[in-house]
Amino acid sequence: MLDIAAADRAAFDASLGIDIANRIIDEGGRRIGPARRRGRGAGINPSGRFEPFARDSFDDGWDSLENLPAFKTDVQVEKPRTIITRNTSPDISFDRSVNPYRGCEHGCVYCFARPSHAYIGLSAGIDFETKLFAKPNAAQLLERELSRPGYEVRSIAIGTNTDPYQPIEKRYGLMREILEVLEAANHPVGIVTKSALVLRDVDILSRMADKGLARVALSVTTMDRKLARTMEPRASTPQKRLDAIRTLNEAGVPTMVMTAPIIPGLNDSEIERLLEAAATAGAKEAGYVLLRLPLEVSQIFKDWLLRHYPDRYRHVLSLLRSMREGKDYDAEWGKRMRGTGPYAHQIKRRFDLAAKRLGLNQDRQSLRTDLFVPPRGNGVQLSLI
Repeated sequence: MLDIAAADRAAFDASLGIDIANRIIDEGGRRIGPARRRGRGAGINPSGRFEPFARDSFDDGWDSLENLPAFKTDVQVEKPRTIITRNTSPDISFDRSVNPYRGCEHGCVYCFARPSHAYIGLSAGIDFETKLFAKPNAAQLLERELSRPGYEVRSIAIGTNTDPYQPIEKRYGLMREILEVLEAANHPVGIVTKSALVLRDVDILSRMADKGLARVALSVTTMDRKLARTMEPRASTPQKRLDAIRTLNEAGVPTMVMTAPIIPGLNDSEIERLLEAAATAGAKEAGYVLLRLPLEVSQIFKDWLLRHYPDRYRHVLSLLRSMREGKDYDAEWGKRMRGTGPYAHQIKRRFDLAAKRLGLNQDRQSLRTDLFVPPRGNGVQLSLI
């Protein structure tokens, strides 16, 4: 546990209304030792919010807690009945998405998808990074759903919940199977990732892009490798992501950079630098999202911030709350992505001016939907007429 002087603790309590040294740990379960969580983003593993009992590890006096083995990635097979998820949110530009995996080994400490693990009885902390689920029949399900009579074609987003090119994709190859289905059907797709592994499929993406059917967004949050390694421990390095933008652009695939999330007091000073690096690499579009701390993500991020940047803890949360009407998070549509108030306005102006100067977002083109051909492969129900 971090040792905070009494005077500093009083100052923290006065400005934030919480006991930093104890309350985060007590509410989230005891902090996991560095040896056990090496290479992971979260430092705690709180019980899921729907569980009837809370789990708490403690040392019984035999000094055995630190002798437990390090967390290893465990992948289980999930067999869903459908693969296309639909939404009606006015804050995002797509109404359907595909997620071949549940949970994400990248371990981004700020990931807004972490609370989804609570629906399967697991923690949003270490469990989200180590207890993963793969959907090996994703391509077959997608082919079947695209072939249904009356299917209305719109771009499918992939990577909106967990990264489709996370490390386990090297073993399962589900994304390539999905792209093969989409290419055969001439179906538009937009991909968001933090992984240079996307270059493995540049051949398919290039062919689809030639028809106006594909675009890829790379999320680049910082150019500071130390910050990236602690905040996104198993994602590709910032330079590799920029290299991926360059390679995709050279292959004719429209690319976008997502400077997301913007964390006030931590990486917001890099907005212009990130956009310049991405534009130089060939990105044609750019976007950003303000840090979101829904549900369990709030305590997980706070614990991480206190461990790695204790001197910035009060400043970061103070700025964030100034854009969330005094709260850690405001889920209201129209506000949750960008925030409100003077500091949020300043971030937006800086981003817009830099993007305009660099020629980003000048010529946005929609993906084509008029080339779609319903699949007629194996496993697709044939017409009775």
